[in-house]
Amino acid sequence: MASYKLMVKDVIEKADILLEVIDARFPDETRNSEVERDITRSNKPFIIVINKCDLVSIETLERTKTRLSKIAPTIFVSNKNRFGTTLLRHKILETANIKGRNILVGSIGYPNTGKSSVINGVAGRHKARTSSISGFTRGVQLVDAGSRIVFIDTPGVIPFGENDEYIQGLLGVKDATHLQDQIGVAMRIIEKMCAENKTALESFYKVSISQQDSYDV
Repeated sequence: MASYKLMVKDVIEKADILLEVIDARFPDETRNSEVERDITRSNKPFIIVINKCDLVSIETLERTKTRLSKIAPTIFVSNKNRFGTTLLRHKILETANIKGRNILVGSIGYPNTGKSSVINGVAGRHKARTSSISGFTRGVQLVDAGSRIVFIDTPGVIPFGENDEYIQGLLGVKDATHLQDQIGVAMRIIEKMCAENKTALESFYKVSISQQDSYDV
């Protein structure tokens, strides 16, 4: 973890502009306030990229954007629907405001938020390696996205000291086989789903959920 922290500081130092990629389903849980503070202290501009926006409602997206746009420029992206990547490219060029040379764009975020997919969406081709397995990107990669934009793709970074297995399981930042309390994490996720969107849980698993507790579910 300490080496990841040094890596992030190095990326912030080298980059002209930073992207913080967050998950539209869990915007607050996937924000890294530690990294945001480091970016602010460095006086580097940054853009919050709300990825996987196709997985939540328009109303939810607008509420999230209203809150987060007070912190930094905010762009919605859906790589599945090929939405938002052209707008993100224009926003990078506009916000960085650098003429005559390549713009180094640091990409930072939790594992599994889709940083490499966002880069591929902007580049228009599969240049950054991706996987459904969290933590797939192991080292820093430079990706030429054209139009003077060069991305610094980094491994996913969990906030220093974040050891909550529930958060790690909910966000998919840690492979489920590595969780010590798989059943406990599953029950808390079920409780969250039942409280916020029980219909989706019932529809996906083809079950009917009444008032039984999460273990029964």
